[in-house]
Amino acid sequence: MNSTALFPHPEVTPELVNNSLVTSNHKRALKRGVVGVGAAFLVTLMAGVADSWVGLGKRADGEKRKRMERSPQWREGRFRNQQELWSDVRGAISAALAPAPHARPSGPIATVPINPALFDTAPRSGLRITWLGHSTTLIEIDGYRVLTDPVWGGRASPVDWLGAQRWYAPPLALADLPPIDAVVISHDHYDHLDHRTIRAWKDSGTTFIVPLGVGAHLAYWGVPEAKIVELDWWETAEIKGLSLTSTPARHASGRTLFDKDRTLWSGFAIVGPQHRVYFSGDTGMQDAFKEIGHRLGPFDATLMEVGEYNAQWPDWHIGPEQAVAAIRHVRGGVMIPIHWGLFNLAPHPWTEPIERVVVAARKSGVPLATPRPGQNVEPGVNVSIERWWPDLPWKTAEDSPLLSTPDGVERENQPSPIL
Repeated sequence: MNSTALFPHPEVTPELVNNSLVTSNHKRALKRGVVGVGAAFLVTLMAGVADSWVGLGKRADGEKRKRMERSPQWREGRFRNQQELWSDVRGAISAALAPAPHARPSGPIATVPINPALFDTAPRSGLRITWLGHSTTLIEIDGYRVLTDPVWGGRASPVDWLGAQRWYAPPLALADLPPIDAVVISHDHYDHLDHRTIRAWKDSGTTFIVPLGVGAHLAYWGVPEAKIVELDWWETAEIKGLSLTSTPARHASGRTLFDKDRTLWSGFAIVGPQHRVYFSGDTGMQDAFKEIGHRLGPFDATLMEVGEYNAQWPDWHIGPEQAVAAIRHVRGGVMIPIHWGLFNLAPHPWTEPIERVVVAARKSGVPLATPRPGQNVEPGVNVSIERWWPDLPWKTAEDSPLLSTPDGVERENQPSPIL
């Protein structure tokens, strides 16, 4: 900011203030300027606090709370994983304080701006998936449109001035989205549930499919209750003939220090008349993948998280190699990596997840597509590995292995039993 911009009167400058010849008129102008700046700062601070308060969301109560408490996943006052999580808190803090080189891009990322006219014509194959960055995708499936974890805000945070900042603008403006039949939200962490996006989209008329407890946030931000459907694991919502089933995930939830795991987290199986898509949400490796594949697979495309991981918290996110293994368990088709390349949420180099996925997929024979942000994939039509990211140093699976624990208990040299 220019130093003179703090002063509302152009004749009152910092140089003049420091001059012994300041007149009484100037002093009065200066006083008004200081008061004005102070008031403006106070208003800005209050606005930020108010916005952050709104962004925190709201806890469920009444019948919604009672329904949560009836869930098999609810025990001792919170939701629980089928396989617990293990974390080395001290090690995680140390890793966060000493991130690897290239943990964030050094320059702009070349995205593909989307022409909204693309969506005027349905994909000939019946299935087209457009990656918008991180876990936000637009799925066109058998004449329906589904939006996953929509995040258009500038930060993964309740406020606009603090928190992980996105590395590029959304390749499609929120106002340019076509009509959406359903929005699915995997859980309430800030990089998946953005209150700015929800408030801007609350009057769209679409239906929001969310895990138990997350609906209270949406209602608080103005989404009509009639447009919110909450699901427990294995429950299904039918939207105009499209089936959306909540599937188990191994993760956590919460938007403050005081509401950890007070809402559920999940993946989703999106099933149309002709095609099936699996969206993993955030998850560590879990036995439930095999049951998901048995009950709801096979899938034509699998949107699987691959990034933002660390060996000090190996159960929270699945990582590249286990993600490829999970594709086989869920009987997944074309793998489209998500949850990488938009926010700096872990200490690894930002290109490492996709580099390791390419290696693992080739070893395992898993079909893989690597779209740029804004590009789309039609399984069976335009599946390809395009190396659009820069060539940077990264650690291999052998150099820096990531293995989830089987039950949330640390075991040295204990491989995951479900790889």
